[in-house]
Amino acid sequence: MENAIIVKNLTKHYEDVTAVDHISFEVGKGEIFGFLGPNGAGKTTTIRILTGLIRPDEGEAFVAGFNVLKSPLEVKQRIGVVPEVSNAYIDLTAWENLVLIGRLYGIPAQRLWENATKLLKEFGLYEVKDKPVRAFSKGMKQKLLLCMALVNDPEVLFLDEPTSGLDVESARLLREKVNQYNRDGKTVFLSTHNMEEANMLCHRIAIINHGRIAAIDTPENLRIQSMELQYIEVAFNKPVKPQEFLENPNIVNAVPAGNKLRVYTPNPPVVIELLVDYAKRRHIQILSLNTMMPSLEDVFLKLVKGREAKQ
Repeated sequence: MENAIIVKNLTKHYEDVTAVDHISFEVGKGEIFGFLGPNGAGKTTTIRILTGLIRPDEGEAFVAGFNVLKSPLEVKQRIGVVPEVSNAYIDLTAWENLVLIGRLYGIPAQRLWENATKLLKEFGLYEVKDKPVRAFSKGMKQKLLLCMALVNDPEVLFLDEPTSGLDVESARLLREKVNQYNRDGKTVFLSTHNMEEANMLCHRIAIINHGRIAAIDTPENLRIQSMELQYIEVAFNKPVKPQEFLENPNIVNAVPAGNKLRVYTPNPPVVIELLVDYAKRRHIQILSLNTMMPSLEDVFLKLVKGREAKQ
């Protein structure tokens, strides 16, 4: 697969803080690549380097086939960016914002009119295109930002926490549009700490913490690699103490979860038998029992905590 983004040994320091610490990865053309990490992990700094807003202290990066440092103009002509903080001009109308961005990209007038009209209609903003952005809701502003990022028909789209603070309907629409854009063969670089969003959208995920890459893989493979995080959720008809199960070598942990018990184990069949035997010995009933695969959030927390423990 040809790569849309190549990052080699990228590093960025801010005084005594290393925001990005010698990271390397590649993003294939036509891929939705998730960049996950807690706040302050280095996600936004990486995006700012890849989009030419700041210079790295070490390493190099290529976007759409061009070196970010040596050919910044060529890179910017081929990308679209939805930043973490809105960069729409609130005193301009939605239409004026799109025209301004289009002219900065040097898009011919007729094509700009066609692109802007199509995007505003797709995102349900055409009827309010002549209203100042100041009057827009958070969701409307996010939709406009995506229109602004797409008006030049970019090869690579960078999204920095695109659905943060949005209502459910607006967030779903944005995700649908990202998927549609990707189906057209475009590459998406998605920075987020929303596990569910990454799981729904991304082909592969990189987890970054304290400026370093902790893992890169598909969401499914990341879960498979953390099978000790799978668990059995069981509800008894009487209260039980989680400590009673911790001495068994097949049980990693046991914690209450509401009126249920969550038992973490790499070996569910053995532990299910153990729970059934426990219920028989205590003369209590099992009301429900479910085996659950580790969630992406479980994997994320494991990797982040594991990296912090090593430091």
